[in-house]
Amino acid sequence: MKSQMYQKIESSTCHVASRKMVSNFAMKAENHLNEMIQLAFDIKHELHVKAFWSLDLVCEKKLKQFVPFIEGFCEILPKIKDDSALRPATKIAYFLTKSNHRKNGISLTQEQEHNLIEALIDRLIQDEKVASKVYAMKALFILGKKYDWVHEELKTIISQDYSNHSAAYQAATRNLLKKLNK
Repeated sequence: MKSQMYQKIESSTCHVASRKMVSNFAMKAENHLNEMIQLAFDIKHELHVKAFWSLDLVCEKKLKQFVPFIEGFCEILPKIKDDSALRPATKIAYFLTKSNHRKNGISLTQEQEHNLIEALIDRLIQDEKVASKVYAMKALFILGKKYDWVHEELKTIISQDYSNHSAAYQAATRNLLKKLNK
C-alpha cells in the first residue's frame, strides 16, 4: 500500500500549484518530509525527480527542516544525472550556501562546503541546462567569499564557457563577472 506522501508525489506535475501542494503536505509532518527526501535521494527511483521538484520549495520556505539531510544531500548531488532533478538540487545548494553565509543561518561544515564546491564546479564544467549552471554559479560565488580560490576558478570557467551558451546564460555570467571583478 502506497503512503499518502508517495501518492501525492506520484500524482504531482511540474506545475507550480502541484509542487506547492506536495511541498506544503511534506512540511506538515516530519515523516512526510522524511519520505519525500528519501525518494528524492534515491536517484534510481522513478519518482526521485518529482520529489526534488517539491523539495526545493520546502527548502526555500523552511531550510532548517532540511538540516538533518545535508550530509546525504552533499553525497547525492554529484550523482544526479537527470536535468529535471538537477535544477532543483542546485537551487537547494544555493539556498544552503546563502543561509550558511548569513549570521543566523544554518551552518555547513567545512567538509560539506568542500563537497558542494566540488559538485557545483563539476556542474559548471559539464553540459548542463542554464538554470542549473546559474544556481551553481550563484552558490559558488557565495562560497568564494570564504575560499578565495573558488572565485578565481569560477572566473576562469565562466569566461571560457561564455560564448558557448544562450543569451540568458551570458547575462547571468556578465552580472557575476562584474561582482567578481570588484
